[in-house]
Amino acid sequence: MNRGHRELLGPGRLVLNVRHRPGPAALRFERADGRRLLLRQDEQPLLLGRTVGGGCCPEFHLHRLDGYRSPLPPLRSADQRSPLNWTHQYTRWLEETDGTPLQDGRWEMALRTGFPSGIWTEDFVRDWPAGRLELSCGGGWHGVLPLRQLSAPGAARVKAYRKHAREGTLAPVLLWWVTFLDGFVILDGHDRAVAALAEGRIPESVVLSQVPDDKTWRRAAERFTHDHEHRMRHLASRPALQRAALERGYAEMIASLPYAVEPTTVRPLPGGAPTWDDLAARAMFQCPRD
Repeated sequence: MNRGHRELLGPGRLVLNVRHRPGPAALRFERADGRRLLLRQDEQPLLLGRTVGGGCCPEFHLHRLDGYRSPLPPLRSADQRSPLNWTHQYTRWLEETDGTPLQDGRWEMALRTGFPSGIWTEDFVRDWPAGRLELSCGGGWHGVLPLRQLSAPGAARVKAYRKHAREGTLAPVLLWWVTFLDGFVILDGHDRAVAALAEGRIPESVVLSQVPDDKTWRRAAERFTHDHEHRMRHLASRPALQRAALERGYAEMIASLPYAVEPTTVRPLPGGAPTWDDLAARAMFQCPRD
């Protein structure tokens, strides 16, 4: 495919402007009535979820199915020991393959080496295939959700990655930030995540997230500019230092606007609730204990 335009923001951060993928994305969320949610890759259902309960602390009950395909090729040991810029490498691979969340628009790829407490511990969903996320209204869920069953820390592939983790050469996990879950989905690197955690390390990650398109940015910039000019007129007689501070704040706000997080796209589920219910019934038949 034609590669999108890149906005380089630093060694581990860029924005990719995707074109010629009008959607729907191959890896996409779909919604039906009754707070039902489906994640599919092409036509393969991967996750069925439903929000239950009300008030400040609803829960998202989910069931995952086998069949997820990573969009990245297998990583060789030599690649991990080479001085690759993983943000750029993962971006190239995502552009060249199918089965990803990418569709027309602007997408940020950002290397993260640190996470708030709890994201990779109590809020890392290790159970398979069922799971339950607590969606507190104050801070959301803010955890990590795998799309396939995790390997054991002693599995051969994980042990090889653990050696890389000890050497400091383990490639980052690829995560997808999903706004309505207020959390991350693993796109690639399930075994690398297990290996890093088994070695007492927080997995370094490259995070994929949607950011506003040009029209959204322009509307927001115009609104902030209008408000800023109004404030500056009212501060015409104030000290120069105070006005300079306000100008710096405005410049920083405008600079950050193109890279704010955009809500994750969710499309209507074809067939609606009856389709979701049929998929759920078949999934529960295969795993009756769930």
